[in-house]
Amino acid sequence: MPVHIDDLMRLVCHVSEVEKLQVAVKGSGKGAVVAGAMAFAGGLLGGPLGIAAGAAVGGCLGAWMTSGQFKPLPQIIMELPPNQQQILSADVRNIVQHLDWTDAAQLIALVMGNAGLQKEVVAAISAFFLKQLNAEVRHID
Repeated sequence: MPVHIDDLMRLVCHVSEVEKLQVAVKGSGKGAVVAGAMAFAGGLLGGPLGIAAGAAVGGCLGAWMTSGQFKPLPQIIMELPPNQQQILSADVRNIVQHLDWTDAAQLIALVMGNAGLQKEVVAAISAFFLKQLNAEVRHID
């Protein structure tokens, strides 16, 4: 039976939505650089009090710059280029290849009915994003 990438991507999106997964793009380094630069500039201009003021302003600015860096995983998956979707679908296909399904709805039902398969799919998603995009996957509470 031919495996359709669209079916696998719909499965990945569904599992991601049910598990409330988000992707954190690593941008905290920018925030740290801004905070450090502001503390340094404050120290040059105002001495010890300037360091404290610069660090406070820089910390707030750095936090503001990196806020909103977490995006819902289904949104990211749909924005992936086709070559990366193929890589992700191949990883998931290795997990579900023993299942017999006719469409995405049936595949989703089979995986969601098996906690072990569901965990394997989540692990494959996390590994893909870490390895391919240097991004961390986390559960939102």
